[in-house]
Amino acid sequence: MFNIRVYGILINEQQQVLVSDEYIRGAYYTKFCGGGLELGEGTIDCLKREFMEEMNLAVEVTSHLYTTDFYQRSAFNPAHQIISIYYYVKPLENINVPLRTTPFDFDEKQLSEYLEKGETETFRFINWNDFTSESVSLPIDKIVASLIKDKHHEHKSFYR
Repeated sequence: MFNIRVYGILINEQQQVLVSDEYIRGAYYTKFCGGGLELGEGTIDCLKREFMEEMNLAVEVTSHLYTTDFYQRSAFNPAHQIISIYYYVKPLENINVPLRTTPFDFDEKQLSEYLEKGETETFRFINWNDFTSESVSLPIDKIVASLIKDKHHEHKSFYR
């Protein structure tokens, strides 16, 4: 069984990278924003939907960055193979969700979400000079973080 995930790389005008800090099933993960592809949905529509659901943020998908090219078993369901697709995105409006400055800084509402749903998330920007593959938790995200650092100079014109 395949589990297709779609993620957005958002780098703001201050050259900071957006990440999601998540508490899922008792474990902490820092990852890129996005989520699972639903039946009947294209990857770009999925990414736009995920940003709207998670951050109430309309985004434009600007270019493809990476698609998984190796076998990755799901950490949550060993019977599933993960295929992740990453795109660069830019916001079409101001970000209005609370942005944190420290990892896993959940507020009371987010902690009650965890009790209700078994997961919660919050968002923050990581300064470019502090951003490395160690900034994210998942194996595919680590590869993408290295690619971003290598290729970002090609995409600096997003906000100009």
